[in-house]
Amino acid sequence: MHMCSLKHMFFKGKIAIIGGCREYTGAPYFAAISALKVGADLSHVFCTKDAATVIKSYSPELIVHPILEESYSVRDDERESVSSSILTEVIKWMERFDCIVVGPGLGRDSFLMDCVSNIMRHARQANIPTVVDGDGLFLITNNIGLVEDNSLAILTPNVYEYKRLVQRVLNCEVNEENASEQLTALCQKIGGVTIMRKGKADVISDGKKVTQVSTFGSPRRCGGQGDILSGSVAVFSSWALHFLLSNEQPKETSVNPMVLGCIASSLLLRKAAALAFEKNKRSTVTTDIIEFLGQSLEDICPAGR
Repeated sequence: MHMCSLKHMFFKGKIAIIGGCREYTGAPYFAAISALKVGADLSHVFCTKDAATVIKSYSPELIVHPILEESYSVRDDERESVSSSILTEVIKWMERFDCIVVGPGLGRDSFLMDCVSNIMRHARQANIPTVVDGDGLFLITNNIGLVEDNSLAILTPNVYEYKRLVQRVLNCEVNEENASEQLTALCQKIGGVTIMRKGKADVISDGKKVTQVSTFGSPRRCGGQGDILSGSVAVFSSWALHFLLSNEQPKETSVNPMVLGCIASSLLLRKAAALAFEKNKRSTVTTDIIEFLGQSLEDICPAGR
């Protein structure tokens, strides 16, 4: 499926970012605002109370839910009740979402991780596609069961996160000489998931086929590009899934919509990063790249009327 067929997938959609704590407020913002810039109708952020006001100040476009808690703010005898109330609040919104992104700016607080694990389990039961990035990958590396055998899960590891996944799941080191075969084996071992291994070339597999996106983007590797990617993946994969389901494509002939979402997002980010670098050179930062998402999407796939 050519990326320009995406213009037939514009049902828009609603995306939720699960992440954002005291130390990290930029990552969930980048993911959420990128989802809007790509074409989502609404973008929600579920974060800790300490992060909420900061994230809200970045943009009035985002719907921010300050409901997550970290260990320091919860007494030991309150943990079970607080965890239950957090899940209950998220569940009230869950059925509205077309995809969730778990991990941007999440941090690694143990209580917060437990709460997010419960959210992921519920999303899976509700058949909601889930993109796992950043600290979400730290979470699932230590609890593979959260994504095991889930065909609606997408993992987007960088080189270090991928190394930890390979060590944990395949019990070996990364093998660059047989990179495609190892990526395929990793997907198959976890079962059904789609993995986009980020790097100079983004390599994508669902355990059946391997696709590589090597279009040159930008020599400037500023932090935050992975957050743009995760927000974009959420939108494109939900569009592709909606398109395939609404057109009743036979499973044996259709392309995996999660893979399509990864390919489209990789191409878009690389195009936007190239345009941002052309304008800003070495001073390019993540917000510069976000500014070019709209133009890049139009260049790749004109919206028409």
